[in-house]
Amino acid sequence: MELINGLNDRQREAVLYGEGPLLILAGAGSGKTRVLTHRIAYLIKERGVFPGNILAITFTNKAANEMKERIDHLLDGNIDELWMGTFHSACVRILRRNIDRIGYDRAFSIYDRDDQITLVKECIKDLNLNKDMFKERSILSVIGSLKDRMVDPDTYINEHYNEYYYRNVGEVYALYEKKLKANNALDFDDLILKTIELFNKDGDVLDYYQRKFKYVFVDEFQDTNKSQYELVRLITGRYKNICVVGDPDQSIYKFRGADISNILNFEKDFEDATTILLEQNYRSTKNILEVANQVIKNNYGRKEKDLWTDNEKGDRVVVESLLDEREEANFVANKIEQLLVEGYKPKDFAILYRTNAQSRTFEEVFMRRQIPYKIVGGLRFYDRKEIKDIVAYLNLIQNPADDLSLKRIVNVPKRGIGNATLEKVEAYANQKGESIYKALLELDEIPNLSTRAKNNLKSFLDMINSFMAMSEVMGLREFLEEVINKTGYVKELEQEDSIESQTRLDNIREFLSVAVDFEVNNPNGTLEDFLANISLLSDVDKTEDVDNAVTLLTVHSAKGLEFPVVFIVGMEEGLFPISRALDDEEELEEERRLCYVAITRAERLLFITHAKLRTIYGNINYTLPSRFLDEMPKEYIKSSEDEKKESFNNKGLIQVIDYTSERESSKALRVNNQDLDIGDKVNHKKWGVGTIVQIKERDGDKELVIAFDKVGLKRLLLSIAPIEILKGE
Repeated sequence: MELINGLNDRQREAVLYGEGPLLILAGAGSGKTRVLTHRIAYLIKERGVFPGNILAITFTNKAANEMKERIDHLLDGNIDELWMGTFHSACVRILRRNIDRIGYDRAFSIYDRDDQITLVKECIKDLNLNKDMFKERSILSVIGSLKDRMVDPDTYINEHYNEYYYRNVGEVYALYEKKLKANNALDFDDLILKTIELFNKDGDVLDYYQRKFKYVFVDEFQDTNKSQYELVRLITGRYKNICVVGDPDQSIYKFRGADISNILNFEKDFEDATTILLEQNYRSTKNILEVANQVIKNNYGRKEKDLWTDNEKGDRVVVESLLDEREEANFVANKIEQLLVEGYKPKDFAILYRTNAQSRTFEEVFMRRQIPYKIVGGLRFYDRKEIKDIVAYLNLIQNPADDLSLKRIVNVPKRGIGNATLEKVEAYANQKGESIYKALLELDEIPNLSTRAKNNLKSFLDMINSFMAMSEVMGLREFLEEVINKTGYVKELEQEDSIESQTRLDNIREFLSVAVDFEVNNPNGTLEDFLANISLLSDVDKTEDVDNAVTLLTVHSAKGLEFPVVFIVGMEEGLFPISRALDDEEELEEERRLCYVAITRAERLLFITHAKLRTIYGNINYTLPSRFLDEMPKEYIKSSEDEKKESFNNKGLIQVIDYTSERESSKALRVNNQDLDIGDKVNHKKWGVGTIVQIKERDGDKELVIAFDKVGLKRLLLSIAPIEILKGE
């Protein structure tokens, strides 16, 4: 049979499976999409199933389109009636035909995120709630989570009746639902919930779709939430021909509401279910797979399987210990440049990190070294709104004549200075031929401004003036902290308390690391120097060939992708696994699944890095290697310097390769006629007592990296460093 040519035994078994519930446990790179498309084509071509009797659900429209194209190719067309798409698109089709059965007009609107925010804002106002305490995005995040779990407003209010904040969030939720109904509108979560409500309330409609969809397929079943699972259970209630494909080891979206128990309990929930394991991997080398297998075996919440491959053994996985994030980025850049010479292309490389903020160091190094790159699932670090806003504050403080920067942040965060007010000030400034800032110094002379507007503008002006004074006497990092805190920018994001605001907070805190890094490399650098440096970094040529560039992305964004060469960076305790998971076994298992997903993105070469020191949110921390590194078997791992040094101790743990010692001079340095070595204490005239953590050659001189007790890491040239040695004291 042509449709099963080239399939392995397990894939063939899945394609030819008969009737009843089927669970296909598909390991990473095991050809699950091929199995799904071939099984659907087999049902239509060989079993005579009408395409309109098949419902296939994917998690993205892109995946649905790719699968439909493959099936179309296998069958030479004739699949127009096939229902294939996301949960939401399938539900829209059902509701457009039948939503009038539950009191809505069929011409209902679907509200996007901006519409939802506007509606929640109305609800907060109508309920006379404090808008500083009750933030739209934060409340929407709660509402979305509740809808995923099918929790209605009354239930939530009753559960939290004695908690002022959460009870009122429930009241907003209730009013939000009423307003949606009054507007004949649904949000995205409602598309699924209202379909479930329709099926539960109207037996005729449910019976129609149960009879229509004789065969139901769900891809990425490990990522389904409670409402999606309930929808599938209802639709498949008659024929039980439900085929789900997924991998519990790749369940990484708990924060979005994904419930791993849906796939773990499938055989309990659907009687007489058959399970087929797809364990042959077509993507990675043997060494990479063995590392992945050994890591994921440490999880309890999983179904046992072992990926294997007929691919070559390949190179061992490289695990590298580096001094700090700057050396980490340079190590990655060096490897990429080396492999480019060997014939790889920029698009063959991916750098995976746990948090978006980690991209910053790599971006800066790549820009300087002219390595083309692109960010997946996010903006370049210096293009992000929150970073542009903070830089605009700094630009205005440094250069009060910068009208563009002033206009960007005069009402960010909101401080009651609207466009109409600003236009009056700008008109006055234009008339006088001066900057907006200078016009604000003559506030009482500006016509047609209300007292409230004048007060708000004066508060803003006083704040900027105080920043100008601070910038003259404070260190850069300390000054930057003052700016982001006293403007209220951080406070507003903390109050919003959503996933988006948390990411933006992480980016702002990472910007503190930019300041620390600049101070270390430029001990006498000014705010003006710092801004010039930022400008050079952010003014990168954006016309590069993004189709042939190194890909930078979070591990979450990498799901479903594959690359010839992968770098997993920042493999440290508190970063990967993330700190909040260290005391929560469920969270820790999800972090380990993330690690498994990251490893299995690599086809040929895999590099894993961790730093001994990392500047996170402006603080320099000593770090420990991730526990996941200890779970990797030593026989499959090496370091890039393996030929020079033994990479493992007797316990099989990865030893630190000390780049510091390799760069040291063979002779001990001398200060004040005394020997100077790593670990020695020194005293600096300005920064006090510190410990030498690195010594390396720099243009005929010696560069010292010193961890000072009060100001953190500083880089100093020995020939001009005003230090005295405290050794032996």
